[in-house]
Amino acid sequence: MAIQISTAIAIYFVIWWVALFLTLPFGVRSQHEDGGGAPGTDPGAPILTRMRSKLIWTTIISAIIYGLCMVAYHAGYLSIERLSKLMGMPF
Repeated sequence: MAIQISTAIAIYFVIWWVALFLTLPFGVRSQHEDGGGAPGTDPGAPILTRMRSKLIWTTIISAIIYGLCMVAYHAGYLSIERLSKLMGMPF
């Protein structure tokens, strides 16, 4: 049950993007919540996005999820036969 490196990178890339969209809203304060803001900007625009920390957390979270998925895959829990049976599709 070997996985190709290109497949592994693609799976990690998808998990990383999903984790990024999950971490984006955390810790963001809008101009409206802060009570300030530059004139002519949207009140919902963020003051500090803290993208560096979000990218680091995204990488950590996605590495953990990817590692758990690879352990489940090598243990046989994420095989094509098992997943197709769970979805009710014939294999």
